[in-house]
Amino acid sequence: MNLEAAICHESPDSIRDDSVGPYSYDEFIEAARRFHGSPAPGLILGGYMMEEARRHLPEGTLFDAISETSWCLPDAVQMLSLCSIGNGWLKVRNLGIYALSLYDKYTGEGVRIRVDPEKLAEWPEMEAWFFKRKHKHEQDSVRLHAEIRKAGASVCTIESVKVKPEALIKRSKGGITTCPLCGDAYPGSFGAICRSCQGESPYILRDSGLRSAHASLPEGLRVVPVSEAEGRSAVHDMTRIVPGESKGPEFSKDHNFSASDICRLQLIGKNHIYVDEGDIPAGEWVHENEAAETFGRIMSGEGVEAAGDPKEGKVTLRAAHDGLMVTDLEMMNRFNLVPDVMVAARKSGSLVKKGARIAGTRAIPLFISRENFSRAVSSLNGDPLFRILPLQKKNVGILITGDEVFNGLIEDKFESVITAKVQALGSRVVRSVILPDDRSRIRDAAVSLMKEGCDLIITTAGMSVDPDDVTRHGLVDAGVSNLLYGAPVLPGTMLLLAKAGNTRVIGVPACALFFKTTSLDLVLPRVLAGLDITRRDLAALADGGYCMECKVCTFPKCPFGK
Repeated sequence: MNLEAAICHESPDSIRDDSVGPYSYDEFIEAARRFHGSPAPGLILGGYMMEEARRHLPEGTLFDAISETSWCLPDAVQMLSLCSIGNGWLKVRNLGIYALSLYDKYTGEGVRIRVDPEKLAEWPEMEAWFFKRKHKHEQDSVRLHAEIRKAGASVCTIESVKVKPEALIKRSKGGITTCPLCGDAYPGSFGAICRSCQGESPYILRDSGLRSAHASLPEGLRVVPVSEAEGRSAVHDMTRIVPGESKGPEFSKDHNFSASDICRLQLIGKNHIYVDEGDIPAGEWVHENEAAETFGRIMSGEGVEAAGDPKEGKVTLRAAHDGLMVTDLEMMNRFNLVPDVMVAARKSGSLVKKGARIAGTRAIPLFISRENFSRAVSSLNGDPLFRILPLQKKNVGILITGDEVFNGLIEDKFESVITAKVQALGSRVVRSVILPDDRSRIRDAAVSLMKEGCDLIITTAGMSVDPDDVTRHGLVDAGVSNLLYGAPVLPGTMLLLAKAGNTRVIGVPACALFFKTTSLDLVLPRVLAGLDITRRDLAALADGGYCMECKVCTFPKCPFGK
């Protein structure tokens, strides 16, 4: 007898109502074979999970579904409801958990059902299968299916949930565009080129004929030997490099070559030059200078300006005033994925002075196709790519905690360290308070500083895991919210960020006394610039967040935080 026959003819003794939705058990086994290829244990169990979840929804609920695994369970959802991956009503979030949720597609309220490992103990074959304790050929498949049939959803735990608002947004492809590299049509929201050309293709080779990333030059652009340069005009800036001394244009665009220039052209290594015969197709090509000037203008937001006209096909952007440089990293990636263009910049989050060069952009070839130029411009939609945010002048209160400091057992040096950092960034300390490790007194002091008009409270010490470290608890009692505790930065891991109304709060660990540079130096400028710092922002600090503890600290001219 084959497996399916054995499953269907298992004795029904002690088996509860084992129907699955509109199917009898035998019918569901056959339907699973047709839909999935075989009546896989995960699919059969998923059928019971699906029906149990549906039973807990109010009658008539129009629901969407989330599967937390990509294995088998999505097929059970698709077999037993109108939700499918294709219509977008089923979302697969591959968290590796055998769980699914059904929720009202308008309110997000629903139920989540999961296989509960503790409930598998009385079903040994299911438990061995679920935890992969047996290889497939060692499993007793007939017994496994019999246990699933008898147990049904009793091995699961169900709970009420409300999904995040973004999960309720109906998915949309947006506009469809054509990839300039491979020619495939794809949703333009995926980027300036398709995801396959971004490196996500599953194929080693495609023989359909990939188009070159770089278009050929305009037909009206001719190459002539330098001996014929006299009387002709330079089509672009021509660079002269003196190693270790200088680099710059020897001839600028539109320079009219004379006989004496021929020798200079040869001295900079030019044997041939481009000349414009006047018949470059209008509208089909964009000169590198025009492209660079356009890119730079669109990229420049608050506090950013071009440092003059394009030179050698490049526009340099500089800070129009002192402040914190902020870059839209997603937008920058989109732009750099467009063929034949580039932008490079200083690290987002850097403090810059007025006049400092912060970025450069250009078209890579001498002429860029109108198609790629338009794609590059389109990628720079929304807010500007670069901004320089001025640091706000804050009234800062310093709250120093610790019995040893309060009782005079050790000399306080926190105040001088924090004050120096605050003043260096243009703010002022209005009051400093030293308190013992007393939760209620820390609470009262924090409230007092807020009432006195402190825009920023910096607390020091009391941030670690010792039982006496109650600073965090005192701050919570004072009404702070949006609390983030801990950052992937060394030194300064036990950093705290929070808000209390319009007051920002930074908790500084005790290591700031020993180390000259810590996580405080990375987040303080951002707070003073008015940026909201999220957990994702803190997580991004991990790359470059390990200080090398140099004997002579050169921060910020070092890799820390970059």
